[in-house]
Amino acid sequence: MNRRSISFSEPTPVPRRSNSYATSISSRNPRNLTRRVSGLSTNDLEEAEAPLDPVEHAVAEEIAEIKRYEDFTTIDWVQDAARENLRRKARRQERAGFFDQKGRLAWRRTLWEAYDAGQGWIVVTLIGIAIGLNAAFLNIVTEWLSDIKLGYCTTAFYLNESFCCWGVENGCDEWHHWSGWWPINYLLYIAFSTAFAFTSARLVKSFAPYAAGSGISEIKCIIAGFVMKGFLGFWTLLIKSIGLPLAIASGLSVGKEGPSVHYAVCTGNVISRMFSKYRRNAAKTREILSATAAAGVAVAFGSPIGGVLFSLEEMSNYFPLKTMWRSYYCCLVATAVLAAMNPFRTGQLVMFTVRYDRDWHYFEVIFYILIGIFGGLYGAFVMKWNLRVQAFRKKYLSKYPIVETCFLALSTAVICFPNMFLRVDMTESMEILFLECEGGHDYDGLCDRQNRWRMVITLFLATFVRLFLVIISYGCKVPAGIFVPSMAIGASFGRMVGIMVQALHERFPEAAFFAACEADVPCITPGTYAFLGAGAALSGIMHLTVSVVVIMFELTGALTYILPTMIVVGITKAVSERFGKGGIADRMIWFNGFPFLDNKEEHTFGVPVSQTMTAHPTALPATGLTIQDVEAVMADTKFQGFPIIEDSDSKILIGYIGRTELRYALDRAKREQLAPLTSVCTFSSPASGAPRSSTTSAPPVSFDDMDPSSSAAVDLSRFVDPTPLSVHPRLPLETVMEVFKKLGPRVILIEHRGRLMGLVTVKDCLKYQFQVEHAHEADRTMVGRKERQEERVWGLIKGAAGWVGRKAGRGGGSRVGDGSPGTPTASGGNATESRSPGLDGEVELEDRRNVV
Repeated sequence: MNRRSISFSEPTPVPRRSNSYATSISSRNPRNLTRRVSGLSTNDLEEAEAPLDPVEHAVAEEIAEIKRYEDFTTIDWVQDAARENLRRKARRQERAGFFDQKGRLAWRRTLWEAYDAGQGWIVVTLIGIAIGLNAAFLNIVTEWLSDIKLGYCTTAFYLNESFCCWGVENGCDEWHHWSGWWPINYLLYIAFSTAFAFTSARLVKSFAPYAAGSGISEIKCIIAGFVMKGFLGFWTLLIKSIGLPLAIASGLSVGKEGPSVHYAVCTGNVISRMFSKYRRNAAKTREILSATAAAGVAVAFGSPIGGVLFSLEEMSNYFPLKTMWRSYYCCLVATAVLAAMNPFRTGQLVMFTVRYDRDWHYFEVIFYILIGIFGGLYGAFVMKWNLRVQAFRKKYLSKYPIVETCFLALSTAVICFPNMFLRVDMTESMEILFLECEGGHDYDGLCDRQNRWRMVITLFLATFVRLFLVIISYGCKVPAGIFVPSMAIGASFGRMVGIMVQALHERFPEAAFFAACEADVPCITPGTYAFLGAGAALSGIMHLTVSVVVIMFELTGALTYILPTMIVVGITKAVSERFGKGGIADRMIWFNGFPFLDNKEEHTFGVPVSQTMTAHPTALPATGLTIQDVEAVMADTKFQGFPIIEDSDSKILIGYIGRTELRYALDRAKREQLAPLTSVCTFSSPASGAPRSSTTSAPPVSFDDMDPSSSAAVDLSRFVDPTPLSVHPRLPLETVMEVFKKLGPRVILIEHRGRLMGLVTVKDCLKYQFQVEHAHEADRTMVGRKERQEERVWGLIKGAAGWVGRKAGRGGGSRVGDGSPGTPTASGGNATESRSPGLDGEVELEDRRNVV
């Protein structure tokens, strides 16, 4: 058999496992000519140079048009690449007669080849321009909406406070607060915040449920090959771009940097699909998505190189040199357009760009280590409790996304208004905390010595109040990121540490500990501690290292602070790893149960693949089944493909056929040739009754010779992949997982001496990994205690809502619960799924599918 197999030469008895979760995911080959390139022999290569049969090519194209990429399935990258090679060859043959004139290359062919070669750069340029324009628009609108909560500009209502008071040194008569009486301003602040949150949540629920959240975890899975139709569509892009400024301006403890990646990738997907080169080629589209993810970070932080490194370190599991160049160019174009738009009228790409020209001292490393430890502890604490909140939200609050969002915005406004660092936008807060005290920069006495301890207390409260708000807010049904909130928390903590170190130096200036400080020169710069704290918190929540250092460096432009930043990020990474691997995006992938194998993880299971395979997959014999029998099997199962075996006794593996190909072949036989249901289906070459070699030439798919009144066999061998990827049952599971990561197949068949023993998918590997690595969390006592705690919290929320409703004279009409606290629901497509987190790899998000 001409079939690729990764196996041991030594035969061994095959251990079997009960079929506890039978699954099957098809490879997407339209016919045998799309066999994997790595399995081609010398004769195969000779055949590849032969002209393609136009009938076969038409059949393959028709199947590809029907199938595309099914929702909530994974892409078989090997089959996709093989199919694209065939498509390219067919296009060359079709254009040969048009472009060639009397054996010579025509000028039209030269132009076409130049355009085809440069099409990728044209697409990336258009995408970069669109991302830069969108980022500038979002920055301007967000800043205006954030300021309108506090007051308005008398000269021009559409100007925010900074533009209204442009060039004014002391005081600003043009900017007026809504009222001279602070309770009125307080109430208006709360009203604006709630209105913005309501509008954003309503838009998301009504038009684009996928626009909620950050989107980074889903994009990681999409780039890896998981299909989520609508997640990168036009409506998601539009609602994300409109709802994001509203969500930020509402005061919720969410950021725009994570969603910036989402709307940038949406932009890349929408524009690239206008070109045929990317519309049906997932591999090339993956290059564009990786590049646009980098551009999203670049315009969010004003850090083009940091964006490329972010895409390499966090987003992409496949990042060749060509993709890196595309990402670099896309970031360059996007940031250049953003700089040309100059949304802040300062020549800066972001609001909080600062420049540090003062050197640091080695004794400060002790305090840098303290900040790094805080960053690691912050990330572990927030991820643990945010997942608890997410589980509670999915179980009890999925029916009330708008009510929940409005309540969070109202509560946040009530809590944050009295605190000077929580009242303003988080980006503006970081700008204040990053600044040095020298040079006339001050904010409500932040740099005054007499206000020092009041500022320490205020910053302490701001740190831990914001931490609590981030835990309960991240994941609500509005566009929401966690980058900037984390950086704001780290900046307030770092500034607090910096102020205390400064006070310590001023209290003991002659101490040997401060011997490196020069006299009559400021020694401690609290703003740098805020800057390092922001980097530590960002690294702690995302588990990033190199990209965080580069982003923070590009924000400040201070070469002297690269070493302190590396120290802080290194300590944060070391502390974070003690509490588990993976940042918040990886934890959300596990929580939602997406089929994603992280290439950064290393596993040592010590078991063969036979321990996790599906031992008894639904297979089809090569002969003997009628059309009616095959349709009955397809109706009784939802598997996306079926192994083909010689017969049920020998189980000799012949090939693999996808569900879509099988459905297409049967429908065509019945529709065009009126094949009766009693016709026998043949999945192998009728000449030999054995599996056909991959080099065997056979006539095109045709049912023309069939007699409608007879029960002649229907030859479906052309739709069978004769070279499915197969491995030996004793192959270590770690090696199989590496095959999934590196090659990207959807299914791997398990065979022993030619006999089909089972199959394995990414979902099977993830289930086994979950069972092994999280077995200690299966303590039912602990699970029951958590569930009882959640039910008590839910009871308190319902009781409070009923009391408020009765006091408002509505007789409890605004009750939140319906008496079924344990019933998961999905209103408006906002619920993800009703399954246990992490246990189901390839989820079927039916609720979202119905909306999108």
